[in-house]
Amino acid sequence: MYKLLKKDGRAKRGEFHTVHGVIQTPVFMNVGTAAAIKGAVSTMDLQEIKTQVELSNTYHLHVRPGDKLIKELGGLHKFMVWDKPILTDSGGFQVFSLAGLRKIKEEGVYFHSHVDGRKIFMGPEESMQIQSNLASTIAMAFDECPSAVAERSYVQNSVDRTYRWLKRCKAEMNRLNGLEDTINKHQLLFGINQGAIYDDIRIDHAKRISELELDGYAIGGLAVGESHEEMYHILDVTVPHLPENKPTYLMGVGTPANILEAVDRGVDFFDCVYPSRNGRHGHVYTNEGKKNLFNQKYEKDMRPIEEGCQCPACRTYSRAYIRHLLKAKEMLGMRLCVLHNLYFYNTMMEEIRQAIEEDRYQSYKDEKIYRMTQGHR
Repeated sequence: MYKLLKKDGRAKRGEFHTVHGVIQTPVFMNVGTAAAIKGAVSTMDLQEIKTQVELSNTYHLHVRPGDKLIKELGGLHKFMVWDKPILTDSGGFQVFSLAGLRKIKEEGVYFHSHVDGRKIFMGPEESMQIQSNLASTIAMAFDECPSAVAERSYVQNSVDRTYRWLKRCKAEMNRLNGLEDTINKHQLLFGINQGAIYDDIRIDHAKRISELELDGYAIGGLAVGESHEEMYHILDVTVPHLPENKPTYLMGVGTPANILEAVDRGVDFFDCVYPSRNGRHGHVYTNEGKKNLFNQKYEKDMRPIEEGCQCPACRTYSRAYIRHLLKAKEMLGMRLCVLHNLYFYNTMMEEIRQAIEEDRYQSYKDEKIYRMTQGHR
C-alpha cells in the first residue's frame, strides 16, 4: 500500500495506494470540514488546483447532515462528487477544541452539539461506525488530544486511554469492513501518536502503536500551544520510532515553513486550515512571503497575486480587482484567494517531491524558506 520510492536525508518520497487512487507523497490534504472547502470552492475546482486528498470531519458530518443520511445517499465520495481519496478526522480533535462542551470517560466522550446543544456520545466504536458510513478512504482512530501544556500525569493517563481506544478502533474497523452493506470495505485506519511535549511518553506511545500494524501513523497534539522549536524537537524524537514503510501524518500543520521542516524529519501527510482561512481574510501565500491584499498599496496593482502562478485567480485577475472584491465583501474575492492559496500549497508539495527525487531537498528547503521570510512584502 505504501511504497517508499526515495529518501533524501530523512525526507521521504513515496506512493500510497488506496481504493480511490494513488497518493503521491509528501502530500498536503485540502481541508473541507463539512464536506466542502470554505470559500465557495467546489470539487471541480479541487481537480483543477491539483488536490490529491480532501479531508472532512467525522464529528461535524455526524452532527449535520448525519452520517446515516450520507450512507443512504451512497457515501461521501458520491455525495460530494469527488472520486479521489478522502481522509476523515475521527472527531478526536473536537474533544480538545470543544473542551467546554464535553466530558471524557473510559467508554468515550459525551458532547453537547455546538449546533443545537443536543447530547452526543462518541467512543472508538461510534467514531469507526460514523466513518464507515461516510465511506472515506482513510479513517482516523479516535483519540484524545491533550493540550501541549497539560500536566505530565494527565498526559500519561490520556495517552494510555488513547492506546486502549486505538485497539478498540482496530477491532471495530475490521468488523465493519467485513459487513455486507459497508460501502468501502477497504477503508484504511491510521493510529495517532500523542504525548504533548514529553519525549519519553511520545516515544513509548509510538513504539506501542507501531506494533499494531496499522495502515498509517499520525502525530497529533502539535500546533496546539507549543513553540515551533518544541514541535520540531518532538518530530525529531518521535518519527524514528514510527514505521518507515508506512505513511507518517502530522495533523493540523501548518505554515509552508512548518511543512518544509517536517518533511525534512520524515513526515509524508499534512493538513491545515491556514490556506483557506487566511485566503478568506485576504491573506495570500507567495514565494516572497504572505501578502495582505487589503493593503492600500495594491489598490492600483494590475499584476496577478504572484507572477507566473498558474492558479485560476492569477491566470485571469489582478491584485487590484481582488482587493476591490474583498473590500466590497464580494464572495468571489474570498474564493479567488482560497483557490490561489490551495494551489500554492499543492504546487509546493509537487516541488518538494521533485526535490527529494533529485537529491536536492536540503538546498530547496533552505532557499524556499529564505525567499518566503526575506521576501519583499
